[in-house]
Amino acid sequence: MQVHRSRRKLIVGVAVASLAASAVTLASANSAFAEEGCQVDYNITSSWNGGFQANVVISADEAINGWDVSWDFPSGTSVASAWNVDWSQSGTTFTGSDVGWNASISSGQSREVFGFIGSGSSTAPAEFTLNGDVCDGPGTGPTEPPTSDEPTDEPTDPPDGSRVDNPYVGAQVYVNPTWAANAEASGGEAVADQPTGVWMDRISAIEGNDSPTTGSMGMRDHLDAALTQGADLIQFVIYNLPGRDCAALASNGELGAGEIDRYKNEYIDPIVEIQSDPAYADIKIVNVIEIDSLPNLVTNVSPRETATTNCDTMLANGNYEDGVSYAVSELGDQPNSYQYLDAGHHGWIGWGDTNAMYDNFFASADLFGSLIGQNGMTANDVSGFITNTANYSALEEPYWNVDDNVGGQAINQNPDVKWVDWNDFNGELDFAQAFRTELVSAGYNDDIGMLIDTSRNGWGGDYRPTGTSTSTDPSTYVDESRIDQRYQKGNWCNQAGAGLGERPVAAPEPGIDAYVWIKPPGESDGASELIDNDEGKGFDEMC
Repeated sequence: MQVHRSRRKLIVGVAVASLAASAVTLASANSAFAEEGCQVDYNITSSWNGGFQANVVISADEAINGWDVSWDFPSGTSVASAWNVDWSQSGTTFTGSDVGWNASISSGQSREVFGFIGSGSSTAPAEFTLNGDVCDGPGTGPTEPPTSDEPTDEPTDPPDGSRVDNPYVGAQVYVNPTWAANAEASGGEAVADQPTGVWMDRISAIEGNDSPTTGSMGMRDHLDAALTQGADLIQFVIYNLPGRDCAALASNGELGAGEIDRYKNEYIDPIVEIQSDPAYADIKIVNVIEIDSLPNLVTNVSPRETATTNCDTMLANGNYEDGVSYAVSELGDQPNSYQYLDAGHHGWIGWGDTNAMYDNFFASADLFGSLIGQNGMTANDVSGFITNTANYSALEEPYWNVDDNVGGQAINQNPDVKWVDWNDFNGELDFAQAFRTELVSAGYNDDIGMLIDTSRNGWGGDYRPTGTSTSTDPSTYVDESRIDQRYQKGNWCNQAGAGLGERPVAAPEPGIDAYVWIKPPGESDGASELIDNDEGKGFDEMC
């Protein structure tokens, strides 16, 4: 669908944050816009010898539905990569336009619309064109300077230590030496240098408990090791809710359903104390918050057939919401801390429906939205969400779509196609992008980004299809075309035939902050029989 790009009144200015330059307000050359002006903020978020990172913010007086922006770089400057924008560069002229989901800017709203890595001079362009309107020359400004109580249109430089939009761009991400040693010892030398998540899955993990994941290293040890590595981003998994994983057994935790005070006082508070140490102020700390938790309160509670007693208990006592909102609020007080809440995966949350009994997609987004305001948690405390954590869902299915028409009916409208089972998605990428939009509608900031765990969602081997099936039977068509070889989308434990997916990379697709390896590849989910342990983990027949 082509987006109509109408002329809009905007407020335009330039801010070069890392250079500590004063903001310059530019008035429109078009007299029809002179009173209101327009604003495009060009912010240098970091710079280095020969290069820089920048983001672009558009502020709208009247609502915008679709934008085009262009400018001329200084000679010798070019864009090396960009995200959330359809862009091109000819000579020194850069042109960028929205990518659909970021087309709309509400009246009075300022929205960071895209970012990029540049090479060459970080000097701000002298002139911007927005939706065909040129903004040039220094503005005359208001006839009287504003008092301290009056708002000003000039943007201010962000304070030191403020969060960036996407912490992964340009970051050197910490490599857990314990996992790296395990990978090398198991024939994984080729990937032993890849960053993985460090799991804080018990209270004792904070100080170190000789687990296979962290060895003897506690949280402070990993942060110190990150400093030694020269890393400027580290990934922790905050994973110890009361009544954890209420619909599973192999991943149950140490805290009982009612032990919310222990969770806060003995688990979250010590983590906050460590992460707030000024020694780590220059490290971006990504916290993946409580996987396999909140969506259970939608999908595995009464009166659904999938209800479990444990999930009914957690819904009734409210300790999932209480724990998650407390963790996000307390961790979010640190300016170098980035919280990403776990949002399941497309094979769990991918069903949207007007009937509440079958709706997972919209109900889950609403549940996440309801956290805002609890325990002082704000939307600003959340940098984004993560999908597919420790799961096997493919990023994309290259040979078929859920709305393919086979046998006279769309695949996802055919009750006989058990693999699809009415799901609106067949991969994590389109699910994550769509769920991001719904989360914004539920109250989260429109600059949130998504992470997708690709640590084991690679499917290969001799059985991997090389093209689309020619079968006219819908089920056969899907089975012969799909690369995900599980017998069912919810099958989560130790899959034969799965492999490493995309390696970690920043800003791979619009709305996606990074592909990450949060689940360290090679680690098991559970055992095929009960093993005595002090972690509360039981035998789950899925394993």
